[in-house]
Amino acid sequence: MKMCRRLAVLFTLAALGVSPAFAEPRHGLSLFGDLKYPANFTHFDYVNPDAPKGGAIKYSAIGTFDTLNPFTLKGQAAAGIGLVYDTLMVQAADEAGAEYGLVAESADVAPDKTSVTYTIRTAARFQDGTPITADDVVWTFETLKAQGHPRYRLYYADVTKAEKVGDRAVKFTFKTGDNRELPTIVGEMPVLSKVYWTRIGFDKTTLDAPVGSGAYKVASIDPGRAITYQRVTDYWAKDLPVNRGRNNFDTIRYDYYRDQTIALEAFKAGQYDIRVENVAKNWAIGYDSPALTAGLIKKDQIPNQVPQGMQGFGFNTRKPLFQDVRVREAIVALYDFEWANKNLFYGAYTRSRSFFSNSELAETGAPSAEELKLLEPFKDQIPPQALTTEYNPPKTDGSGNIRDNLRNALQLFADAGWSVKNGKMVNDKTGQPFEFEFILAQPEFERVVLPFAQNLARIGVKMNVRSIDPAQYENRMRAFDFDMAVVAMGESLSPGNEQRQYWSSAAADEPGGDNLMGIKNKAVDALVDLIIGAPDRQSLITRTHALDRVLSWSYEVLPNWYLSYFRVAYWDKFARPKNSPPYALSLDTWWVDASRAGAVEAKKPAVAK
Repeated sequence: MKMCRRLAVLFTLAALGVSPAFAEPRHGLSLFGDLKYPANFTHFDYVNPDAPKGGAIKYSAIGTFDTLNPFTLKGQAAAGIGLVYDTLMVQAADEAGAEYGLVAESADVAPDKTSVTYTIRTAARFQDGTPITADDVVWTFETLKAQGHPRYRLYYADVTKAEKVGDRAVKFTFKTGDNRELPTIVGEMPVLSKVYWTRIGFDKTTLDAPVGSGAYKVASIDPGRAITYQRVTDYWAKDLPVNRGRNNFDTIRYDYYRDQTIALEAFKAGQYDIRVENVAKNWAIGYDSPALTAGLIKKDQIPNQVPQGMQGFGFNTRKPLFQDVRVREAIVALYDFEWANKNLFYGAYTRSRSFFSNSELAETGAPSAEELKLLEPFKDQIPPQALTTEYNPPKTDGSGNIRDNLRNALQLFADAGWSVKNGKMVNDKTGQPFEFEFILAQPEFERVVLPFAQNLARIGVKMNVRSIDPAQYENRMRAFDFDMAVVAMGESLSPGNEQRQYWSSAAADEPGGDNLMGIKNKAVDALVDLIIGAPDRQSLITRTHALDRVLSWSYEVLPNWYLSYFRVAYWDKFARPKNSPPYALSLDTWWVDASRAGAVEAKKPAVAK
């Protein structure tokens, strides 16, 4: 599992858990019972184990980069830098809640679940040929927790220590045995070279090619503009079952563009090979070109079962304007999703109504008796609707007529002490006008936000929409220097420790943290702790439903939308396995089809324009 957030830096925080304690070291860990793949498995089912190696693939990235160190808060890390590093374990993309050994050959969970011991493979090597040792693993954990990005401190908060307990063994000890995720959380950890990082300085930005242990190494960089990775031909783990059929490209390159509009035009011109599209208008009409007509560009919709979490317009509740829930509810009422879906999104999206959309973790209906037991002790600290009613965002008929919503919004503002005077929404006590800024890193998103601004203006609320460059945007988000912005909280089928990063009071004060909205609520803190300590699947679902209700009815986020499939456009030079995994796109299982690539390159000059 790798850490996931707007930086798209390195590791996605997909939280997994552990099944009942193992009597002996295992080749993998699972939350939901027995592992799908036995100890003698040869490859994952969603790969082609005989996929040919070779060729190149080019991606795009937006903005710039100034460091090859993705582990600290400093600088903008280069796209794809996670390719350089191996982790102790690897998540299976076709099996919810399971991971298998990579650097670690086995994991041994203590019977009381207060520790896990990982045994390192004797063959594990860094790219300079030196062995990966227990000392490297211990140093990595201690350094990430003490000096790394603030999210590591939260993620590893319940891991009290890592210690070498043998030539190749590292034991991680936990505060309690109740945090079911901790064994796999440390399994997600990248392993860094103590010698290398001690020499160059872990807390510094650097453009020197790092010494990793992964399938790729940095081959060349054009600072701020491009980075190329080269497949390591003598990669120590290339024949392990978790890697067969993966890492098939000889080179992987990321070219940087100023914004997505320019990047799309570059794709159609053949400047790079593949795009995962997240703009409905682009998908509907943006790829029209001679190359698409000639069949040289393909567009695939690949279904998935990935929990969608929440994307939305986040309120920074650190700002006085947004500290009254009635104000936030009023603003939410004025976003007309049905109109936008019809007129801007070509009917492609489903409205998000949960922080755990597209999964059984999303709350539905009235709270169950079990949920009420969790919520009622906090009834004075949570919205009353959370105790009675399923959350759904306000709806319209899609015509653009939002009269009822406007009326409701005006009443909510009035209840909160605001009224319209001379066409402006002003505070009844101070006369302060209600005006705020919505910052964007993607100018193409303006067409989505500007109609929302027009609706707000109808009741005298002024929302200034400002597009800024990605570096400035990231710095402002890290410092919580914004009023409203697009936020995204990815979720897994097993939420756990990462919920602290998203919602906890402690995370609200961590610069660069993921609690962008500044949520500080004792009820939320308690529910997050209950989720982390859930003893079984049913209690996890119940506790997540309770948290979902509190977050939704608190109007910390204006919900956006989601898809249940990946939209992928690519120049037709690739092949991919017949079976697509349900929980990831897994582009690392694709490969170059030499005959297709030759045909595309021959025809490209005539159509790429």
